[in-house]
Amino acid sequence: MAKTPLRPSPPPFEANDVAIVGGGTALWFVAFLVLLPFDGTLSAHGHHYWPWICLAGAGLGLIGVWYCRARRAAIRRQTPQ
Repeated sequence: MAKTPLRPSPPPFEANDVAIVGGGTALWFVAFLVLLPFDGTLSAHGHHYWPWICLAGAGLGLIGVWYCRARRAAIRRQTPQ
C-alpha cells in the first residue's frame, strides 16, 4: 500500500489570546457573583467552596491575561519592522 506524500504544515493561526482569556476570566468572576448570594444554601448542601473556586479561576485568569499581554509584546519586539 502506497503512502500518501506529506504536505507542509500550514502557518500557525494567530488568535486574540488576550480577548479569549479575558472573556474566560470575566465568566469566572460572574459565576462568583452569581453564587455568592446562595452561600447559605450551598453550605447546607456541602458545596460551600464553589464560589471560592470561581474566585480562584478569576484570579488565575488575571495572571493569564498578564501572561498573554507579555507574550504578545515579546513577539512584537522580535518581529522585524
